[in-house]
Amino acid sequence: MHPEITIRRTRPADIDRIARIEQESFIDPWKAAVFAEALSYFPETYFVATCRGEVVGFIVGGLEDTGEEIYGHICNLAVTPALRKAGIARRLVEREEQQFAVELATGVQLEVRVSNRDAQQFYRRLGYRQVLRFGGYYANGEDALVMMKWFR
Repeated sequence: MHPEITIRRTRPADIDRIARIEQESFIDPWKAAVFAEALSYFPETYFVATCRGEVVGFIVGGLEDTGEEIYGHICNLAVTPALRKAGIARRLVEREEQQFAVELATGVQLEVRVSNRDAQQFYRRLGYRQVLRFGGYYANGEDALVMMKWFR
């Protein structure tokens, strides 16, 4: 783990750097405007990891209320390629889960590409389990695995 990493809430000034990390990380990246909109909806559950003041990773999450349960939803997570495998993503997920628990969520949901075995293994190590598969979820037609972790 990199010793100088701090986790804090996202600020509007972070959006451009978040969008650059996204571009480096995904074949169908979100645009900066989508990240800005997410910040307006989810300011309490949107975090960045910084190293020496520079944003090096982020997690976007939101709360969803089904009427029966409140659960967290991890919408997006990425770390700059140069600092991957340093525990930053784990720290971001753990901070997100902590915030979801404070908000009385009973669990967390996320989607991951069926081809993204590394991400699936990462989430399994953190206690997430596959609950279903969405056909054609991504823009290129790839399926998504829905994974969940329950707090109780």
